[in-house]
Amino acid sequence: MTPAPTPTPAPTPSRRTVLGGAALAALTLTAAAAPAATAAPSPSDAAKSRTGEAGWLTEYSLPDGWLPEGIAIGGKPYAYQGSRANGGILRTDLRTGEGTVLYAGGTGQVSVGLKLDHDGLLYVAGSTGVARVVDSRTGELVTTHQLTPAAGHFINDVTLLGDRAWFTDSRAAVLYGVPRGRADGEIRALPLTGDWVQLPDVNNANGIVGTPDGRGLIVVKSTPGELYNVNLRTGHATRITLVGASDVVNGDGLYRIGRTLYVVQNRLNLISVWSLDRTATTATLTRTITDPRFDVPTTAARYGDRLYLVNARFTSPQLPETTFTAVAVSI
Repeated sequence: MTPAPTPTPAPTPSRRTVLGGAALAALTLTAAAAPAATAAPSPSDAAKSRTGEAGWLTEYSLPDGWLPEGIAIGGKPYAYQGSRANGGILRTDLRTGEGTVLYAGGTGQVSVGLKLDHDGLLYVAGSTGVARVVDSRTGELVTTHQLTPAAGHFINDVTLLGDRAWFTDSRAAVLYGVPRGRADGEIRALPLTGDWVQLPDVNNANGIVGTPDGRGLIVVKSTPGELYNVNLRTGHATRITLVGASDVVNGDGLYRIGRTLYVVQNRLNLISVWSLDRTATTATLTRTITDPRFDVPTTAARYGDRLYLVNARFTSPQLPETTFTAVAVSI
C-alpha cells in the first residue's frame, strides 16, 4: 500500500494500497468522530446460508463500501473489522452475521491492523502515523498514540507481546511499542537492524506476531516476500530461512499457533502454512490454503478451528457501493 490516496480502482503494488481519495470522500458511511453503536446492514440471505456443520457462519457480508483490511477476534464469538474509509470499527456476531458499528471513526481516520486484548481493549493501526486504543465493549476511544508524523510513514499492523502492543511501519525500518492498558506511557521505537534492508517506495514491514518463545517478533516484509525474526531487545532482524518455497511475496497478515505460522498472501489469494523450528529462524512450508471465496484477503483471526479473513478486494473498485465479505476456512 502506498500512503497516498488512491482514487482509482487500478491495481496497486501491495497490501492496503487503497486508502481512498475520491472513493473515501464519497463514502456515505463517514460519521462523526465520537463513538457510536449504530446498526449496520444485515448480511445478505446468501451469506446467512453459508454455515458450517455446527451452524456457525463461514461467510458473512460487511456493509457496502466498508473497505475492510483488519480483523480481530477474542474469546467470544465476535469479530471486529476496521474500515479504511473512515476509521470505523464494525463488530459482527459470528453466530448470526449481524453487525454493529462499534466505533464510528471520523473524517481522515483509517483503521487497518487490529488486535483485541484480554481486557477488552482493541489496538488499532491507524495508518496515518497513529495507533488508537478503543474499548470493544463501549466503543469509547480510550487514547490515540502519535507514533510518528503521518508524512512518509504507514502504521500497518499490530500484535500484543508482553506489556506492549507492537506496530509495524511499512515505510520505515522501525517498530513501535506502546504500553498496554488505559494508562499512557512511553512509546518505544525499535529500529530494525541486522539482515533488514529497507527498500524505497514499496511496503516493507507488514504483518507481525510474537515468536513461539515470546522473546522476539516475526515480521513479514511484503516486498520482496521475506520473514524476519526480530530481537525484542536490540531490534536485530534475522532473515528466516524458507524451506519449500522461495518467498512469501504479498505477505500480509500473520497468525501463529504454537510453531505453526500462517501467512496471508493477499493478491495470491492463499494462506501459506509454515512450521517454525525451535529458534524460529527456519520455516518449512507444510501446505497452502486456498478458497474460491478469497478476493484479496488481507489479515486473519482465529475462532475455534477456523481462521476468519476479510476480503479487501484491492483489485476491484473501492466505491461506496462496492460489496465486501469475510470468510472462514478450517485449520
